[in-house]
Amino acid sequence: MINLGLLIIRLVVGALFIGHGAQKLFGWFGGYGLKGTGGWFDSIGMKPGITMALMAGLAELVGGILFALGLLTPLAGIIIAGTMVMAIVKVHAPNGLWATANGYEYNLTLLAIAIAIALIGPGQYAVDAFLF
Repeated sequence: MINLGLLIIRLVVGALFIGHGAQKLFGWFGGYGLKGTGGWFDSIGMKPGITMALMAGLAELVGGILFALGLLTPLAGIIIAGTMVMAIVKVHAPNGLWATANGYEYNLTLLAIAIAIALIGPGQYAVDAFLF
């Protein structure tokens, strides 16, 4: 049952990060694409905005794919954790903890999940289990 639980966590969190990456990179799922996201990044002091949006989008997309597959899981966890630390520091921390005030509650939850899975492993139903 633990392995099934780990699979569910990896698939849900990984798919959400894939979606967020696709929003930034391609404008899918209601996102703004590189130009729109880059403009917003510029406006919050993350310059050059388009380059930073590209890096964030790639981190989310690649991290999400690796996490969902359970492939190179420690690396996937680090990538996801890094994006959440940046989101907390650059966007959400000034608003406090609670998501109702655009705080970092959700980002902290994802950060904890990414680190926990990186530390305990992806479970039996993962590519890593077949490769290593």
